[in-house]
Amino acid sequence: MTQQTFTPMADNRLPMAYSPADDEIDLLELFGALWQGRWWIMASSILCGAIAVGVALWLPNIYRSEALLAPSAEQQGGGLSALAGQFGGLASLAGISLGGEGADKTAIAVEVAKSRQFVSQFVRRHKLEVPLIAAKKADKLTGELVIDPQIYDEKSGTWVREPRPGFKAEPSDLELVTAFNQLASIALDKKSGLATVAVEYYSPQMAKQWVDWLVADLNQTMKERDLADAERNIGYLKAQLAKTSVADMQTVFYKLIEEQTKTLMLAEVNQEYVFKTLDPAVVPEEKAKPKRALIVVLGGVLGGMAGVMLVLVRYALRRRHTSVAGASDARD
Repeated sequence: MTQQTFTPMADNRLPMAYSPADDEIDLLELFGALWQGRWWIMASSILCGAIAVGVALWLPNIYRSEALLAPSAEQQGGGLSALAGQFGGLASLAGISLGGEGADKTAIAVEVAKSRQFVSQFVRRHKLEVPLIAAKKADKLTGELVIDPQIYDEKSGTWVREPRPGFKAEPSDLELVTAFNQLASIALDKKSGLATVAVEYYSPQMAKQWVDWLVADLNQTMKERDLADAERNIGYLKAQLAKTSVADMQTVFYKLIEEQTKTLMLAEVNQEYVFKTLDPAVVPEEKAKPKRALIVVLGGVLGGMAGVMLVLVRYALRRRHTSVAGASDARD
């Protein structure tokens, strides 16, 4: 019996269709591809830059007017704050809050200015529905607002826009509040206690007017709230005073009635009740936005980046196709 031996084949290697070396990037080859595609990059940059120029010219000018406010002297201590330490315990027994450090009226006023109730009443009071919803821009020569006829008909004074399902053609309070909050802002610096009221709008005159209205209406609203509270408190204190014969409680009630009466007097004579204007709003002479030069530069840069990406993708696809074709020839 003869023993058979098996020898390996001379070439037992599998056909190599892929090699990790195929994924290696030759920087010189890459730069060469970018140089060959430089016209694509330039064309993309010029095209996007031209689009950016068109967009920048199409966007209307926006003007910003702002006012710097400080808490009025009546809100910075004294009065009820001084009584809080002396009679706070007895007053709490009577059901009266004297306030204190936690009662920051300026912070409350800022939150009131941001509330839906205040903003909706402000817009309705000054008839700002059309400027908020239907205005597209302001005429550069006359300064008058340009109203979109597809939203509001100025001749008939009616809303002609197509409302969403479940909504009316006339804007709702929520829609007005949302539109107004995109244009107006009020911020309180907790360190300095100063507040800034700002409005950005197509018309510089209207931006300044809205800031003035906001400051005046906010002071008036806070004044009316305090007047109503003071009158209600005085009525309650007088009723409680008539019911008690305790000397200490009578002293507290007399002091509280005195302070509430002072609140009524100060509120009646002081127009800048919560905020005093340090730097009033003025009609802006220069636009706040859009930054047209920045838009054009960004458009050109993004266009160049898009061109580079296009060239690199074409280079990768062509390189991949070449690798696959070479592997196919090797198998054959």
